[in-house]
Amino acid sequence: MKAVIIILSFLVMGTVQAGIVVIAHPANSNSVTVEELQRLYTGKSSSFANGDAVLPLNLTDANTLRGSFDEKALGRSSSQIKAYWSKLVFTGKGTPPKEVSSDEEMIKLVSSNPNILGYVGSDTDVSAVKVLLKID
Repeated sequence: MKAVIIILSFLVMGTVQAGIVVIAHPANSNSVTVEELQRLYTGKSSSFANGDAVLPLNLTDANTLRGSFDEKALGRSSSQIKAYWSKLVFTGKGTPPKEVSSDEEMIKLVSSNPNILGYVGSDTDVSAVKVLLKID
């Protein structure tokens, strides 16, 4: 019985999702709102409010944080986002954000390019980048 309770505890803890931290290069002087994130990650905008170019990066579908980001930041499910981008790609009207496989790769790329915008889990070390927004 004790073993069952321990296993169930681990399963419940595994489903708790961390918050999301939107990150940029340390030299980036911009800020970003959830509304701007939605425009940037749906291809409706390609620059910050001040005109600086932005290259948004996404985590791959295999990363569980991606689903949380789609729902919390973009206000849509991952399947809705995928369908949205499929339509734009098919009609030649857009290209989805490039994808990376891990928080570590995201940090590495964001810290090396002032135009890249990304996100990682709130439990990730973000000392090499600038935090623009926290989403719980």
